[in-house]
Amino acid sequence: MNNQVKLSIIAIIVLIPLASFSVWATDSGLQTNQKDNSKKINAIASFYPLYDFAKQVGQDKVDVQLLVPTGVEPHDWEPTIQDVQQMQKSNLIIINGIGFENWVHSLKELNYSGTIVDTSVGIIIRDSEIIDEHETDEHDHESGDPHIWLNPVLAKIQVQNIADSFSQQDPQNQQFYQTNAKSYIKKLDNLDNKIRKELSTCNRDFIAFHDAFSYFADEYELHQHTIISSNDPHAEPTAKTLENVINTARELQIQIIFTEESVDTRVSNVIANEISGKILVLSPIETGIDGNYISRMTQNLDNLKEALC
Repeated sequence: MNNQVKLSIIAIIVLIPLASFSVWATDSGLQTNQKDNSKKINAIASFYPLYDFAKQVGQDKVDVQLLVPTGVEPHDWEPTIQDVQQMQKSNLIIINGIGFENWVHSLKELNYSGTIVDTSVGIIIRDSEIIDEHETDEHDHESGDPHIWLNPVLAKIQVQNIADSFSQQDPQNQQFYQTNAKSYIKKLDNLDNKIRKELSTCNRDFIAFHDAFSYFADEYELHQHTIISSNDPHAEPTAKTLENVINTARELQIQIIFTEESVDTRVSNVIANEISGKILVLSPIETGIDGNYISRMTQNLDNLKEALC
C-alpha cells in the first residue's frame, strides 16, 4: 500500500467521527433550543373563573392548574402542605385579590419566588378606596366585596391582567397572549351586550342567596336583595332575617328565590314555600362543576329572565 493510499484512509478514519460529532452536536443543540422554546409557563389559578380565563389566554403555551379542587367552595379553603409545595414550583399564582385568598400572606412569608398576579388591579372595589389602573400588584387592597368576576365588564380587566402577566413572564410570545385575550374579551363584550339587552325591560329586584351579585346588579341597574347579607355563603340567617326576606318578596311580588350549587337549599325553599314561589340557581361560579364561565353566566341570565321578565 503506497503512502498516498494510507493518507487517504487515515483522513477518512479521522473525518467520519468528526462529521458524526458535528451532526450530533447540531441535532443536540436543536433539541435543546426546541426544548427551551417550548417550555411552558407554569401557572396556578386560585379558583375556577380565573382558571378558565387563564386557559383562554395561555392556551397551549401555559400549563394552568386549578388550586381549589372542583366542587369545593373557595371562601374558606386553606392549602395543604402539598398545595404549598405545588405553588412553590410555579412561575405564577393568579389570584382574585380583595382578600378572597386569605392564604396569600402565608405564601409570601414562605418566600415564594414566583409572581403573584392580583387580577383585581385596576378595578374600583366596592366599599374600599378607588384603585388607580396603573398601580402594581404591590398595592394591597384587601377589603371590600371580592365578587368582581360576576360582572363581565370587570372580568375583562381580570383577563387583561392575566394576559399582561403572561407577556411579562414570556415576552417572546407576548403577541400570542394579547391576541388570545383580545379574542376572549370580545366574547365577554358579547355576553355583556346580551345581558344588557335581555334584562333592559324586566323588573329590577331579585333575591340572591348571599351578597355575591352587587357588581353585577350595579352594572345592569338591578336591585339585589339577599338571604345572607355577608360575602360568606355559609353564614346562618336568623329567624328575623328570614321574616324580613319573606316580607320583601311579598312586597315586591317576587316569586322566585335564588339558591347556589354549594349551599343547603332548605333555606331558600322555606322562603319560596311561604310566598308560594319556587327556587332557581343563581351561580357565583366559584366552583368548576359544569360548562365554562360564559356558559354558566348565560345560564344565570336565563334564570334571571325567568325571575324578572
